[in-house]
Amino acid sequence: YSVNILKIRKMKKNIFLASLFAMGVLTLPSCTDFLTENDPNHIVAENFFSTENDVERAVNGAYMALRSGSCMGEGSTAYTEERSDNAGRWDNQSAAGEPFQFTDFSLLPSNTYLKSHWNAMFTTINNANFAIKGAESISFDEEVQKNEYLAEAKFVRALAYFDVVRKWGDAPLVTQYLSTPDEITANTHRVDKSQVYALIVEDLKFGLDKNALPNYTEAERGRANKAAAAGLLGKVYLTMAHVLEDGKRNEYLNNAKTYLEQCYEMRSFGELSEISFDPEASNGVFNVNNKTTCPEILFQIVYKQGDKDYHSSIAKNTQPGGETTNSLYATQGVPMLKVTPDLVKEFETSDNGYGWTDARYAYSVGHSDSQNCYYVTKYRDKSDAAGTLGYGGNDWIVLRYADVILMLAEVYEELDDTDVAISYLNKVRARAGVPDYEVVKNDPVYSHKFPTLKLAILHERRVELAFENQRWYDLLRFFTPSELVEYMHAKNQDDYNESNLQNFTETDIYYPIPYDEWLLNPEGMYQNEGY
Repeated sequence: YSVNILKIRKMKKNIFLASLFAMGVLTLPSCTDFLTENDPNHIVAENFFSTENDVERAVNGAYMALRSGSCMGEGSTAYTEERSDNAGRWDNQSAAGEPFQFTDFSLLPSNTYLKSHWNAMFTTINNANFAIKGAESISFDEEVQKNEYLAEAKFVRALAYFDVVRKWGDAPLVTQYLSTPDEITANTHRVDKSQVYALIVEDLKFGLDKNALPNYTEAERGRANKAAAAGLLGKVYLTMAHVLEDGKRNEYLNNAKTYLEQCYEMRSFGELSEISFDPEASNGVFNVNNKTTCPEILFQIVYKQGDKDYHSSIAKNTQPGGETTNSLYATQGVPMLKVTPDLVKEFETSDNGYGWTDARYAYSVGHSDSQNCYYVTKYRDKSDAAGTLGYGGNDWIVLRYADVILMLAEVYEELDDTDVAISYLNKVRARAGVPDYEVVKNDPVYSHKFPTLKLAILHERRVELAFENQRWYDLLRFFTPSELVEYMHAKNQDDYNESNLQNFTETDIYYPIPYDEWLLNPEGMYQNEGY
């Protein structure tokens, strides 16, 4: 925290969104190179904006905030993937056991990782608000440039709020840059989640309705674009159909269909099978050398290969000692992320009773005999540029077309158009080299595990998007709270590592409000049920 923050907190004892004053408006030199941090000063908005370049730098500050592992960057798996049945922690002792609380469903409001995550999310939101304020406060030579900056900042704000509302439900709705203690105090209260979703929709529609966002190009990698905004809006509407009890379910589903189809039609390739899933294939979606040109990627958080400050660490962090699949870095011991046997048993392989093998298995999961563990192999960088220090160049993919295609399958299944749903499901299965759904639904092993089309789509999302921070949100969307409790409790504890599945209850659908935030205004920052 900055000196300014400490003074403000001392004066007002206002902890809520304290990190918003740690502006993170990074004075970045160009539109495309927004990983070069020069001077993260604490800036007063009125004194900062005078040129269009100042607005560009503020927009870059919003993107930069996303990179944090406490926010949505590659290190954020504790808050999402490790919350699901895909992965978890190895022990319950590291860092006073606090990271383990997420996967063990024993999360306390006093958890400092929880507070860091909350602060990082709202820092990103406030950085976006800062950029919006700047774009609205100066004169532009061209209105189109102003709208593009506004659309980018609103895309980042929507992306961050989408994570917030799915994790906490009702939340503070901050739509203006907060620069005084009184402004923070006025925003220290939660609003109904429906209002948060309304802002997310409004923000994403801004860029689409005004045609303010560009098409995805290599030069604009890591920035908002039309297809990403449409795909994200489709996912938002799909989520709203399941979490908002306002009688508009079919309306939301049809809106989801509209924007997901709009996104799909913007693709620059024919079939998904034209792009490899193999991380080492020249046209692979996870190939570190292909990350700037792969047409499947819609939005990614950018990392810089070989750079000591802005490199990706996921390749080395997911590699056990004695293995060389992911990185040249000589890892010691077990990896940070532990893959559950429950996920391994979900892949369609001969070991799991199938007469075929899903190609995604070998590209996603490996087994270390020396460490006796399954580990992630999806993210690899064994380049000379990454070197033996493991300064990798993997970008963190937030949205890609396989996700969109499977959401289209999900939407059409929900709307009872099973033929179209199956056609989309088969597009993803074709790339994996597994039989079409019409064939496998008659297989006794498959039909026993996934007796309905809905469960088949959930299964496909799990094996396709494993370790991409999607699984937890999928579980929340596919099941009601009571159904999800039943689903989790029915799993074999031995396949879920050290975490206790029986800890999971309907309370765990949402995170607790961090204790310090609740303490500021117990009435306005009311705690989620069960904590």
